[in-house]
Amino acid sequence: MTGTMMRSMDPSETEIDLSDAGDGEDDGEQQPWKTQLETVLEEEEEDDLISTQSDTRPLIDERDPKQINECLKVTFQDVIAEPVSVRSGDRVWIWSHALFEVCRVWCYRIITALLAIPVSLIAGVLFAILSFIHIWFLTPCVQVVLINTGWLQMLWSSVLDIFILPFCQSVAKCCGGISIRFTRE
Repeated sequence: MTGTMMRSMDPSETEIDLSDAGDGEDDGEQQPWKTQLETVLEEEEEDDLISTQSDTRPLIDERDPKQINECLKVTFQDVIAEPVSVRSGDRVWIWSHALFEVCRVWCYRIITALLAIPVSLIAGVLFAILSFIHIWFLTPCVQVVLINTGWLQMLWSSVLDIFILPFCQSVAKCCGGISIRFTRE
């Protein structure tokens, strides 16, 4: 080779010998040291293993899995669009686009940094209160009403079957024989 060193891209083949040739150690027990890249890759694999086992990892990757906020996917072209007949300079368009995106992203980040935790705390308390009221008050009240009005449901069903159903069937049979024909004169 002419003064250049070839590095292997495969981290398992890369070894660095840090032993001194005259230190008297047995070469058979010499342990090859890992490169810094290989160590970093192994640490990332360990982090990935931990992060894939985490319950919050899917929330970080996909933050709107049920597509609740599809209407908020707004781009610069959705807001500002110049027709062919009227155009600004190219630099104005590029800088406007860049400023729009930067302003939108950073304003959102600042507002969420300031308000996301208090709003989520309030929403959590609100949903907890609503769940409590639904589970411990509304559902038992509805069940009490349904249990105590079971006889009324049976009575109403009997009244419908005895009086209303035969009347509606008779009217249907009477009107079933009527036919209407349209003719042009």
